[in-house]
Amino acid sequence: MLTRKQHELLMFIHERIKESGVSPSFDEMKEALDLASKSGIHRLITALEERGFLRRLPHRARALEVVKLPQQATTSSPPKGRAPFKPQLVEAGAGQPAMNAANDTREISVLGKIAAGTPIEAIQQERDRMHVPESMLGAGEHYALEVQGDSMINAGILDGDYVVIRKTDTATSGEIVVALVMGEEATLKRLRKKG
Repeated sequence: MLTRKQHELLMFIHERIKESGVSPSFDEMKEALDLASKSGIHRLITALEERGFLRRLPHRARALEVVKLPQQATTSSPPKGRAPFKPQLVEAGAGQPAMNAANDTREISVLGKIAAGTPIEAIQQERDRMHVPESMLGAGEHYALEVQGDSMINAGILDGDYVVIRKTDTATSGEIVVALVMGEEATLKRLRKKG
């Protein structure tokens, strides 16, 4: 599964290579994604490499190779400018997503914001809906949250990105999870089990 920014960057690189035969420069990528610094691009490229979508070709400038594209990839950017959300507590019954057979997407609830850093009040009610490519979702119930903060930047998850969450009672060490703190506040973290 790719974040919105990872998907945007991958598609930008793919289109640029298709048009000119050369991958874009880091400055061009930074401008295209409207990021403040190239370090964000480095993190996104690393995340895309780790997920098997990109490969850096050694000892060459501007040498990125798109290994694969996500299924149902399109060149259009995901919708921007969503209204701000007020976070509250997550309830178990957000409902099953609606299928959109026309383009193989599922419509899922956007429940608000999730902290990537200092925990914020947990999410409770639907604030919006968004369409997510079926290829990005597995079985089960999903919802989306807008990331607020930058503690997950090393995982390629940036402030303002939307993360798609699968509801589950269990998680494996190393997975990124919505962690409840004291049952009232939530934050996005990588799970590390001790022992």
